[in-house]
Amino acid sequence: MRGGAGARTHAPRLAGRPAPVAIQYKGMTFDEAFRADLWVAAKVIVELKSIEQLNNAHRKQLQTYLRLTGVKLGYLLNFGAALMKDGIVRAVNGLEETETRRRHPRGERK
Repeated sequence: MRGGAGARTHAPRLAGRPAPVAIQYKGMTFDEAFRADLWVAAKVIVELKSIEQLNNAHRKQLQTYLRLTGVKLGYLLNFGAALMKDGIVRAVNGLEETETRRRHPRGERK
């Protein structure tokens, strides 16, 4: 699997514990660049949390994982939220904005 910005990754198998993800970047190999909580079919990274409230650092962490691996889709699941639906964050790597989205940010469409 190719990662972003010249990185090469090796997808871990789905396991019961966080799996190490190896990347190669600019000729250097990092055998355990990070540990993916869940890696689904080498296409989706799922990061698990159990905290009262997510912050931007958690979202940035997932975005970094997506960029390093070249994976397009990731989810951040926070089991510490009062309602599970409030603890789910979807992240997309390399999403190209359409002209409509740029002109009409969320909530401003008529």
